Amino acid sequence: MNLPCPTLPIAAALFGMALASPVLADDARDLTGVWTTASWTQLQRSKDAPGLVITEAQGAALHAAGLARAKQGDALGQMTSEFDEGGEGYARIGGQLRSSWIVDPADGRLPYLDAVKKPLQAYGQADGPGAYDHVENRPTGERCLTAEGAGAPILNSPDTNLITLVLTPGTLAIVSEKNHDARIVRLGAPPPGPEEPASWMGTSVGHWEGATLVVETSRLRPGLTHLSDAVPLSDKAHITERFTRNGPDEIAYGFTVDDPGVYARPWRGEMVFRKAKGLMYEFACHEGNYALPGILAGGQKQQAEAAAKGN
Repeated sequence: MNLPCPTLPIAAALFGMALASPVLADDARDLTGVWTTASWTQLQRSKDAPGLVITEAQGAALHAAGLARAKQGDALGQMTSEFDEGGEGYARIGGQLRSSWIVDPADGRLPYLDAVKKPLQAYGQADGPGAYDHVENRPTGERCLTAEGAGAPILNSPDTNLITLVLTPGTLAIVSEKNHDARIVRLGAPPPGPEEPASWMGTSVGHWEGATLVVETSRLRPGLTHLSDAVPLSDKAHITERFTRNGPDEIAYGFTVDDPGVYARPWRGEMVFRKAKGLMYEFACHEGNYALPGILAGGQKQQAEAAAKGN
């Protein structure tokens, strides 16, 4: 669900309440805090990467090659004008430098169904079929409806990689910096039934297995929900997440996505959240909302010009 953007005093009050809870004091299960997912490591493995585990030298070479490719399509200079939050290197998990969050399949790539690949390739492209025919054909991230940081599974992006976790005896609140999305995990609750309303982020319920919080999410809205351009989820999706506090400065995060409406098989990833150096402030996202008439009109004009030239 989407909540109004919390002001700093409200967020601080929630944070302080959780820290003061006698139930959670000195508890190894306590996940409360402000965390960052910023990293050069991304969900899918670059086709240039030699494997899941890489060396420092290989990581530097991969990063340089990725920056070179990005600059080729950056005519407006967005790379230097935007606030980049990609971290300072590839993530290290269990002492290993990782080239992708995906660990299964072994190639580190999303196992799309064949029927999904072609429309997905067109999704979000300037010349994709029907991309500018209707508001709802535009990416949900562009319309400020979804973000990588709050829904299941949690993903990182080129910017806004802070998340705030607030744990209470009955709930875990996951608040994303981007779009101020908030997901409320009901602890100890039964799985949602068919009467549970479907929603953008679905329904999340959790239970403890020792010091690990296991969260299961289902009941996503009908149609495709895009956590990012590359990660659509259908209403058949079932996502399992595992949160384990490794120490004062790190949470180990693992997830499995089982969605027969989009993927040929379940796929699994491993990630780390690191303690953030500061607080999370407001992120206001309205550009896509206000600019959609211009986006649609401009896109349709470009397509008409291309058609007139026979392209």
